[in-house]
Amino acid sequence: MNIIFVRHCEPDYEIDSLTPRGWEEAKFLARRVNSWNVDDFYVSPLGRAQDTARVCLDLRKENGKDHDVVTLPWLKEFYYNLKEPSTGEDLMCWDLLPSYFNGNKDLHDKDKWCDTPLMRSGDIRHEYEHVTGEFDKLLGKYGYIRQSDGTYKVTSHSDKNIVMFCHFGVTSLLVGHLTGIAPTCLWQGFFMPTSSVTVVGSEERVPGITSFRVQFFGDTAHLSSNNEKVSSSGYFGEVLTL
Repeated sequence: MNIIFVRHCEPDYEIDSLTPRGWEEAKFLARRVNSWNVDDFYVSPLGRAQDTARVCLDLRKENGKDHDVVTLPWLKEFYYNLKEPSTGEDLMCWDLLPSYFNGNKDLHDKDKWCDTPLMRSGDIRHEYEHVTGEFDKLLGKYGYIRQSDGTYKVTSHSDKNIVMFCHFGVTSLLVGHLTGIAPTCLWQGFFMPTSSVTVVGSEERVPGITSFRVQFFGDTAHLSSNNEKVSSSGYFGEVLTL
């Protein structure tokens, strides 16, 4: 099974849609998505993800590949405010200053990050468990049941490819959930460009037991192949385009 996460194209947050550049990104992305063998499509309820998905699915429909797409409310951006314990300053859970993140080692721990004073200020554990719980229910429908050690029991092997049009924060959270990495480490240490593609695949090295592994993260081949620069939206500097 392959889970293909697609981040929405460059956003206009004020209107929860896409910028002119974002619409251009969507055209290049749509050509890429059109070439894929996909079984099911899912999308966040937020406008920027809905618009990105619509461009991609409209092109597939024009090419005789009509698909239903399911909107999942819990696939929205993981957008929760926190309070810095010592100052009361408002912080976003996936946007911490490096000095704060690096100085609080429990934030790096997959078992402890949720229970740090910072994360407790926003009841992040409740939201995290809701999103990952709904995600695991979805995987259960494909025959993968999560175990206490983080692996998945295979009740019915699946070779399906599913696509999720969503956001940086929630994708990083789910990738961390699948791979046993604290999402804070992905939020702070990885950049996921707009319109980029992240693929996580299942590996059944022991019969009946699956773990998931990242095949690639934040890939923008559809932009570079069209001589389109990668947007720096969400990055504090210029992004190198190769």
